[in-house]
Amino acid sequence: MSLIRYLPSPYLPLPSAAARRRGFLQSAAPPGARAAAVHVLAANRVVLGCGLVTLDYLATVDAYPRPDDKIRSGELQISGGGNAGNALTGAARLGLNTRLISKVANDEIGGTVLSELEEAGIDVSHLIISDGGNTTFVYVIIDKKTKTRTCIITSGYPPMVPCDISMSNLSAALQDVNLLYLDGYSHEMALSVGKQADLMKIPILVDAEPERTKTELEHLLDLSSYIVCSGKFPEVS
Repeated sequence: MSLIRYLPSPYLPLPSAAARRRGFLQSAAPPGARAAAVHVLAANRVVLGCGLVTLDYLATVDAYPRPDDKIRSGELQISGGGNAGNALTGAARLGLNTRLISKVANDEIGGTVLSELEEAGIDVSHLIISDGGNTTFVYVIIDKKTKTRTCIITSGYPPMVPCDISMSNLSAALQDVNLLYLDGYSHEMALSVGKQADLMKIPILVDAEPERTKTELEHLLDLSSYIVCSGKFPEVS
């Protein structure tokens, strides 16, 4: 993955040699003290994610099947996934304070996803749970031979839309947020949350994927402070 600074900021001046020496001496503090300081700093940083959460069924195979083949998987794992779910889980493991705006159904898959998010330490108080429908799930075929993976997505229903969350709840979700993460799924919702965050001067990171249409991406990128994308993304866009 590549991290691109979308809106350039002025370069900061390099510290003097004396200041660099002072910084080096300060960094010589015991590892435990440094780790504790980093943990306190991270815990005071709030990341809000808005986007996709899924339940993934990951099957590892020796080689991708040919048409009409029957093959056996070498390993099967069932795990929570989705761009927003994965990103916030990683942020939570780094010690950051994480919140999520997403949508699941009140089905068994939705319950499993919700439990995994809570177990990861993510604030799910702004998660939308639909009465009926289905939660997004994904079959992932992992090819050991080519080191690639193929995703077959069954989208959740009903989709997440801006009217799923009131303005008061959205404002509460954005309160004290230091960074908003958008993966572009549920485009109208992403745009609604992004515009409100922009009004509140909150930096926005957009996870740009080729699956999004050019129009959808342009609207999100206009709001973004940072872009995360694959190395091929600038070439195909």
